[in-house]
Amino acid sequence: MEASQRPPIGPPMPESRQNGGLDAYLAGLGERVRAARARRGMSRKVLSRASGVSERYLAQLEAGKGNISIGLLRKVAEAMSVPLGDLVREGERPVDLTLLIRKLERLQPDELAQANSLLTETLGLGESGRRIDRVALIGLRGAGKTTLGAALARRSGAPFIEMAREIERTAGMSVDQIFDLSGQAAYRRYERRALEDVLAAHPECVIAAGGSIVSEPETYEMLLRECFTVWLRASPEDHMRRVREQGDTRPMENSGEAMADLKRILETRNALYTRADVVLDTSSRSVEATLNALGLALSDARRKSE
Repeated sequence: MEASQRPPIGPPMPESRQNGGLDAYLAGLGERVRAARARRGMSRKVLSRASGVSERYLAQLEAGKGNISIGLLRKVAEAMSVPLGDLVREGERPVDLTLLIRKLERLQPDELAQANSLLTETLGLGESGRRIDRVALIGLRGAGKTTLGAALARRSGAPFIEMAREIERTAGMSVDQIFDLSGQAAYRRYERRALEDVLAAHPECVIAAGGSIVSEPETYEMLLRECFTVWLRASPEDHMRRVREQGDTRPMENSGEAMADLKRILETRNALYTRADVVLDTSSRSVEATLNALGLALSDARRKSE
């Protein structure tokens, strides 16, 4: 005769306890998604179109009823330009942190970068390591980043890394294809991921960064923090001449106002470029003279860091 199963002793366990608190977590996740969408003024329809997640599923998610996969949640986060960690984090932030984040969200990119630098310097939040051993060249196309970067790498014996090639390797497609198929937001993600990989793999190197990296605050801050950064500056006329000599007219092609566009780009990025450790004018120097000036600047920086 089989023994009958005994019923559990005591009162039934609450449903939230039975599923490990999953219901409470999903409810909180839904609230965070709904709040993030509201802050950005996005309707559920707009978010659905941007993320590829159906409106019905988004409604379930915001109601705490959708046990969403991490892949879909990442799409939702990217569509709202919200860090995935902000959505999956449990618990409330401290009030002071929330207020600080709200203030920072109102800043322009150059102001945000300045605030980050002040926090880093004042509170000692910088990362350790010899940033002088990594040299990053920034500036628009035609500034001489590839020519000078390759020459400096040969002289110092360090590897030369062109970020455009690293981004393509990370994405598995060309830069043109990234923009054509996925847009600028995807390019920015690949750029950040590629830079993280380069920094992790190369304690010493010479990097030729993309001209627009300064427009992405978090990625640019990482570059400034981890590398000795040099802005290779040139006159608009030299930029245009060199780019055309390379056979590359992006982003000016088919534009009758190419020079005005170029000057406007330089003007809007000037405050960001000047955050570099050193500014070198490549219009007034030969390649050899610029390389020597760069070598002197690096030697001086190394003496100061010792």
